[in-house]
Amino acid sequence: MRDHSTIKIIDIHTHGLGGYDTVTASEHEILTIAAMHGSHGVSEIVLAVYPASTGVMRDNMLAIKMAMDHQQAVRGDAARIIGIHLEGPFLNPSRCGALDSASFLTPDQNALKELIDGFEDIVKIITVAPELEGAPALIKHIADLGINASMGHSDATFAEAEEGFNAGARGITHLFNAMRGIHHREPGLAGFGLIKNDIYTEVIADPFHLNRSIVELIFKVKNPERIIIVSDTVKAAHTGKVETGIKNQHDTLHGGSMTLKEAADRLISMGIDKGIVHKAVSENPVRYLQGN
Repeated sequence: MRDHSTIKIIDIHTHGLGGYDTVTASEHEILTIAAMHGSHGVSEIVLAVYPASTGVMRDNMLAIKMAMDHQQAVRGDAARIIGIHLEGPFLNPSRCGALDSASFLTPDQNALKELIDGFEDIVKIITVAPELEGAPALIKHIADLGINASMGHSDATFAEAEEGFNAGARGITHLFNAMRGIHHREPGLAGFGLIKNDIYTEVIADPFHLNRSIVELIFKVKNPERIIIVSDTVKAAHTGKVETGIKNQHDTLHGGSMTLKEAADRLISMGIDKGIVHKAVSENPVRYLQGN
C-alpha cells in the first residue's frame, strides 16, 4: 500500500494555519499558509473565505489571487494554491456555527455576480444552504458557471437537500457539522449525505468535530468514492497540538485542529482502511474539483 509520500494530498477546505488565515492575510501571509501546509505533506490547497461584507470577501479573494499568481512565477515546496472555497454568504443563520450570521445573504444571482465578478476562474466551491428561498435557482446558476455548489451551514430537511442536489449541488460541507442532524423520522441533510451515493461529503477528521463512532459510521455507510477528508484549519491551528478543540468566544468549535496529513494518519490509526483514506485525500478531491 502506498504511503502519504507517494500520493498528492489535497485539502479543499482550509482557512489558515499557524497564526494566519484568509480573514486578514496579505499576499505574503497567504503564501506563508501555503508553505506551512506544504511542510506538513499537503500538496495542494483550496483556501476557504469566511462570509463577510462583499467588499471584505473580495479583498480576501484578491489576496489569494495575488498569491496564486506569485506561485505560478516562483516554484517552491509550498502547497500549491489551486482555488477558493467561499463558505457563504448564502447560509442559514440558525446553523451559523462559528461564522458571523450578520453577514449572511439571501440567495440572489445579482449578489453572487457582485461577489465573484473577476474571480470566476479561481472560485472552485461555494457553500449554500439549500432550504433558503431562492437557493435552488442559485445552486443551478453556480453549477452552470462551472463552480461546485456545496450544501452546508443548513437546516435542510432530506427533501430540501434532495432539491438542492437535483438543482446541481455536488457536495456537502463538513458533514454533520453546522447542519440538521439525523432523526429517525427526518434524516435531514446529514442523512442525505450518507445515503446519496453520488454526492461528495467533506469530513473533518480531527478528534473534536465528530464522535469516533460517527466517523466509523461514515466510512462504513458512505460511498468511499465520495468521501473527502478536509482540515478546515484556522489560524489558531498549530500542527502537533491537538489537546483541545479550537473554539471561539462563544465556546463554539471554530475550525479544525489538524492538518490533512495528520487527520489521515489519525484515521488510519483508528483502523479505517488505508486505501480508502488515501483516496479521500487525493483521488476523490481531484474528481470533485474536475466535475467528475
